[in-house]
Amino acid sequence: MASNFLYSNRDHKFIIKEWLDGKKILGLKRFQDYLSIEDVDGILDQSLKVCRDVVAPTNDDGDTIGAIFKEGKVTVPPSFHKAFKFIQENGWGASNSDVEGEGALPEILNEAVREFIIGANPAMSPYIGLCGGIASVIKAFGSPEQIALYTPKMFEGIWEGTMCLTEPGGGSDVGDMTTKAYATDNPLIYKVKGTKCFITGGDHDLTENIIHLVLARVDGAALGTKGLSLFIVPKIWVNEDGSLGEPNDVSTVGIEHKLGLKGSSTAVLGFGEEGQCRGLLLGSAPDEKGFGQGMAQMFKMINGSRMDTGHSALAVATVAYNNAVHYAKERIQGRPINNPKGNRVPIIQHEDVRRMLLTQKATLEAMRAMIFKGYYYLDLIEFGDDPADLREAKRSIEVITPLVKAYCSDQGWLMITEAIQVFAGYGFTEEYPVARQARDVKIYSIWEGTNFIQSMDLVGRKWSLDKGNVFKEWMMEMATFVQANQNHDTFAREFGVLGKALLAYQELLGTVLGYFKENIRLVPLYSTRILRITAELYGGCLLMQQALVAQEKLAQGNDDQDFYNGKLQTAKFYVLNIVPNVVATVRIIKEADTSAIDIPEGAF
Repeated sequence: MASNFLYSNRDHKFIIKEWLDGKKILGLKRFQDYLSIEDVDGILDQSLKVCRDVVAPTNDDGDTIGAIFKEGKVTVPPSFHKAFKFIQENGWGASNSDVEGEGALPEILNEAVREFIIGANPAMSPYIGLCGGIASVIKAFGSPEQIALYTPKMFEGIWEGTMCLTEPGGGSDVGDMTTKAYATDNPLIYKVKGTKCFITGGDHDLTENIIHLVLARVDGAALGTKGLSLFIVPKIWVNEDGSLGEPNDVSTVGIEHKLGLKGSSTAVLGFGEEGQCRGLLLGSAPDEKGFGQGMAQMFKMINGSRMDTGHSALAVATVAYNNAVHYAKERIQGRPINNPKGNRVPIIQHEDVRRMLLTQKATLEAMRAMIFKGYYYLDLIEFGDDPADLREAKRSIEVITPLVKAYCSDQGWLMITEAIQVFAGYGFTEEYPVARQARDVKIYSIWEGTNFIQSMDLVGRKWSLDKGNVFKEWMMEMATFVQANQNHDTFAREFGVLGKALLAYQELLGTVLGYFKENIRLVPLYSTRILRITAELYGGCLLMQQALVAQEKLAQGNDDQDFYNGKLQTAKFYVLNIVPNVVATVRIIKEADTSAIDIPEGAF
């Protein structure tokens, strides 16, 4: 087996310091006393070094040793323990999820660090991120006693956390779950009984305790998602003084044998098999209609998790791309097509290899642009105080979230297939890292709601928010940018392509709204393609924003000529080669072909 953590933070520095208004985020009241724009390079450089020196060496163990289930317990590779402890103790982990924590980083910086961690060992990253996310939910909705009892040790990484939603018979149909919670003499404590599956980090030996957030239906509550509540269910019961008590009747039934991320345990958990599993109700009991607060509480974490899932795909695919570039520069094979009698050359000089590499570079940078635009908005939502900024951020993040989750996780897989192709036969062997990247990345299109669910969220909900005004405003921002630059001296051609794509997309909106009324089955038939072209249109606009910044830097005679020229060519390639998919796909959707619906099942 071979892993090779090749990563750069140059694009992150550009995004934070030159494209997005990083000074604005770091100047917010939350951060202004201990962070400034001058700190960005040091934080990014130091964290990347930590990931290279501490986290990356554990990656092979994650794949070869993996998580092991034996006699009802799960262990992870020994090397994980040292790296996990180092990350948590040195402030690169869960502590950054504490909105009131001392020295916490804003999302635009914290998520750059997280990207490096994921790239270094994607199987370890869930352990690092889970405890902070779960603690944030408890801090947002728990009682003062619950917050004081659970969150400090979770933000410190001493205790771990999980989110327990999925059930063997439920899958994405959350409202059909059967896990129940029964009242006891104590109004805050319930007896929880049920089985949850696909629980990331559901059991391991990294921490002394695991705090599960379990979605369950209080006995007698309403059916469907409205009747669900959220419960704090410790693996080991926590006494009132914070000490650990007895096991809490939470059993590990087994772990999944997975295609990738083998060092990350994905467990089947049994709650209350002996009738003694206690859970603390988070928030209020179901109301007089039997409606619980669980789904609303859960989405405090789920929306962020969807962003993080798309971001994880970017990190894994970026490692594959960087390795493909490195290989292409060293692999000598073939002669130039315009000089067939010349010397053999590195394959990076061959036209189709350059196309494959630039397809990866352009797509990955479009993904990173929309991801960090989303994190920029999340910082404004959490810490900003300007009403106009808050309004724009809250409305924009609604649209961006399904794009980041679905487009980035789909493209992460496809970009790694391109990286494998660059390696050719060697890419199909486990001696080279891209094979593992392919195995690891595939889960992200399934995690946190399959990408079809994201597409229906976009078309079925986000398009219609505030009577359609949220999406209209988001589209108008792109249209204003394109119109302002339609006669640009250098990029008139590219802005012309974006303009045509915008017009086609406007036609699409009317067409699909008609399908809702005339033939609703056409909506789910085309929704995944609609999400893809929405992201491609957005990605094209964001890369052109970056290209304008890069052009200005070049005009100023900046030393980093290759980087800025790369930004120009990357944006041009994406707009001229990928954004035209928008017009072509709109034409397909307007044709309303129903053959996938009409074909008899027996014909498959």
